[in-house]
Amino acid sequence: MSIDSSLPLVIVNPKSAAGSTESAWAGIASDLRAHFGAFQVAFTKKAGDGILLAKRGAENGRRFIIACGGDGTINEVANGILQSGKAVELGILPNGTGGDFRRTLGMPNDSREAAKALRNGETKTIDVGKVTFYNHDDEQVSRYFLNVSSFGLSASIIERVKTKSLLSWLPNDLLRGKTSFALSTLQEVLGLDFVTVRVKIDGREEKSLNTINFCVCNSRFFGGGMKIAPDAKLDDGLLDVVNIGDIKTAKILLNAYKLYNGMHLDLAEVRAAQATRIEVSPSNLHQIIHIETDGELPGRLPATFEIVPNALSVRVPKQKI
Repeated sequence: MSIDSSLPLVIVNPKSAAGSTESAWAGIASDLRAHFGAFQVAFTKKAGDGILLAKRGAENGRRFIIACGGDGTINEVANGILQSGKAVELGILPNGTGGDFRRTLGMPNDSREAAKALRNGETKTIDVGKVTFYNHDDEQVSRYFLNVSSFGLSASIIERVKTKSLLSWLPNDLLRGKTSFALSTLQEVLGLDFVTVRVKIDGREEKSLNTINFCVCNSRFFGGGMKIAPDAKLDDGLLDVVNIGDIKTAKILLNAYKLYNGMHLDLAEVRAAQATRIEVSPSNLHQIIHIETDGELPGRLPATFEIVPNALSVRVPKQKI
């Protein structure tokens, strides 16, 4: 296929939505052509391909690149655009398990309605988060995130979700995603224990902190619909920090619903703050504490989280975010 850089590029992860995107693509593409217009497409084959395809597309002159998949796919495409340094607009064609960034943007999940929103929407400039950490090869690297980067219970849940696929009988990917996260949360909290880390916020004095789950949030949702940072805004130049402290298993189970409606900030064990830079390291330097970033598991602490204001242009439905 010849490259026509005047056309939008759609980067598709066929393995998203538990692999259903591959079989559903013909219908999605038909809806996109009918309700959005002409485009060109590229398919990912493995982790990291979205970054390379988006970066190459931007460098080849694309001005609109659309991610078709879940939050991990969106994260990769956004990273490719940002790494290119080019003025490229990001579009979202949702078709994944979590759908958390879609929720924040207000993008419809139906492919026809999403195509219309991409055609008729407006461009917003948003902040992104940047986390510098150690990857699985013990190299210090950086990665951008749109939703949330966290560690603790959330990373354990995501690891369980990615390795245990027991819900294929459920009727749609959104229901599978929400149910899978809920069941994995239940399984993980049964063996719950806090970790102790050292935290420095905006250059202030470093403090010791016990945490069940520590979240650095650019937008409101993570974990398949949990409203972890209900007050977060994509364009305020700040990261929302939410720490769930040493909370007992029974209390988590009784208050789990609050994570979905954003009422957990009222719990005594939960603390929230806003910052532009957060530095975190394990109190025990030999302890391995994995981080998650937009639903992926790229590495471990120590890590530095920073806000990058006005970094990315995104197509959104009118009067959203």
